[in-house]
Amino acid sequence: MNLQLEPDVAFGVHPDLGVVAAVAVDRPFLDEVLRKHHFRYSEHLDVYLLPNDTPYNTAVRSVTSATREFQDAGLSVAADPRIMLPPPIPTPDGVAVRETVPGQSLTALTGELHELRRPADVADVLEQILDEHHGAVGDLEEFIDTAAAWCERLDTPNGRELGLHLRTIAHHVAFLGDQLVNVQLELAVMPDVTPENAPPLAEVPLPMQHEFPSVTHTARFDAAVASSPNRPANILAPHEGVATHPQAAPPKRRAR
Repeated sequence: MNLQLEPDVAFGVHPDLGVVAAVAVDRPFLDEVLRKHHFRYSEHLDVYLLPNDTPYNTAVRSVTSATREFQDAGLSVAADPRIMLPPPIPTPDGVAVRETVPGQSLTALTGELHELRRPADVADVLEQILDEHHGAVGDLEEFIDTAAAWCERLDTPNGRELGLHLRTIAHHVAFLGDQLVNVQLELAVMPDVTPENAPPLAEVPLPMQHEFPSVTHTARFDAAVASSPNRPANILAPHEGVATHPQAAPPKRRAR
């Protein structure tokens, strides 16, 4: 087997520059792919850089998409695992910053379910998404709460209403987490009853999933109810398409 010690492309993380990419040789194809995924060449540093304001998720997608394209072309790629480490969430003074860990993929956990035979193993997977500090359910609740705070910060009738709506949704997510905990506990003590001749999970039909409106439809709705000089926010009435939402109990806060 012929091992290639030097990769064609290497991705890394610089404390000041962010995500960077370096190429072993000057080839038009390498430059084309990196520019396609938002990297720009710095002649002074002789590396490719993402813009300083690139969000974490966008940077990860840029690296993974470019890596896939390079590998499909038969090129070798090396990447610093710290690229997958998200930045810390801003916190008020005196509040401990949550430890950053690599993101957890629900898609990967769903794939794991297809290989499991014992209820206790499924319980272990559920426990991962219910983890108090790094689970997907708690992350979703915190994200929605933060989005609610962003809307409330607008200090407009529409902003306050959307904030209340989002906090109601966060409350539902917390309730969903409680229900999943009950399921997880039941699975943990359930005897191993999966028959050996049970069909593969991929062949078991799943219930129809609810279809959410596209971004275009959502944007049109937002534009229709947005305030304007001819349509002030404070005169929007419920019959004009703006739903009102009851006061929700404050969602439980996540331990940090």
